[in-house]
Amino acid sequence: MRRWAKRLSAILLILVLLLAFTGLWKREEVARLLAVNSLFDADRIVQNFSHMDRLFLYRPLSLGDGPVSPLPVAGQADLPAEAQQWITERSVTALVALKDGNIVHESYYLGTGPEDLRISWSMAKSLLSALFGVVMAEGAIKSLDDQVVDYAPLLKGSAYDGATIHDVLTMSSGVAFNEDYLDFWSDINRMGRVLALGGSMDEFAAGLTGRAADPGTRWHYVSIDTHVLGMVIRGATGKDIPELLESRILAPMGLEKAPFYLTDGEGVAFVLGGLNMTTRDYARFGQMILQGGQWQGRQLVPAAYLKEATTRQIDTGQPARGPRELWGYGYLWWLSSTPGDNLPAFYATGYGGQFLYVVPALDLVVVALTDQVSREVAGRTAALIRDFAVPAAR
Repeated sequence: MRRWAKRLSAILLILVLLLAFTGLWKREEVARLLAVNSLFDADRIVQNFSHMDRLFLYRPLSLGDGPVSPLPVAGQADLPAEAQQWITERSVTALVALKDGNIVHESYYLGTGPEDLRISWSMAKSLLSALFGVVMAEGAIKSLDDQVVDYAPLLKGSAYDGATIHDVLTMSSGVAFNEDYLDFWSDINRMGRVLALGGSMDEFAAGLTGRAADPGTRWHYVSIDTHVLGMVIRGATGKDIPELLESRILAPMGLEKAPFYLTDGEGVAFVLGGLNMTTRDYARFGQMILQGGQWQGRQLVPAAYLKEATTRQIDTGQPARGPRELWGYGYLWWLSSTPGDNLPAFYATGYGGQFLYVVPALDLVVVALTDQVSREVAGRTAALIRDFAVPAAR
């Protein structure tokens, strides 16, 4: 009995040592996994969204050699009284409005400030759309009708085999994908765990084999479509997204503070939602898009491409609050109309409550960053941005 007791004790000691070693070896991965599980907790979300580099792998971008581009201040427009209730209820952290290229309102809440590098989440998709327009204009990609596997051969045999670039630009790849953030086993949450544990996003995309529809036949919001677009850009150019976005768009814009991208374990940028920038720099990007891709006399993004990207390419099937033809989805941009007079508008939005709203006819850009995670709340927030910002712009 004593001999067996000694053997059992030795086995238990070895197991304890192995567990301790594994805990030290995987300490960073475990910490990131815990961060994913508490990312949207009410008592942490504000700080998390301003300090994503403390929680995940990331890659810093540079500002380039040029000076910071000016954003002139033209007073401080008062918001309607109802806006204060909206700011409280929606946990607004930042609000910047540009009219005619000038700041007409800027405010920060919940301990955040203009220096904070705030996570974009799915607003980043619209920045990738702009980069795609540049890459295509440079001749690296021949046609929107090209198959994605022509540039990303890893996807051969996956659900993306047969989808075109146009399909992933318009969220109509047909890939079966559960985007429910509240479902632990959903595809979007499985993807989050791949990111946290240092896995490969490329391999995750290639492992998707189910189809919900034939490619190009039905709009269905699938975040991983944007990662596939990133794979296409990388395959076509031989360069990674941070390098391209920095050199082609961000550095020439003269940002105030160097952004960073979250990455997977292979250093691949989390292009569908991992870009972090200041609120003013998001506004600069929106103003550049409003100006047809021009910034300080330089054409950064082709105007013809941006016109297509911000024009209805597919019907989302969602209720419209104005003329139906003004609502839908472009190339990773949402389309809508202003309340009352139904002016064409377009916007980028993220799951955590981020909005970049543009009304060309009013020369208006609004960036509103909130810490709400419900799609229903996000939809109401978009409507309130329009209702508050549009009258103020006149």
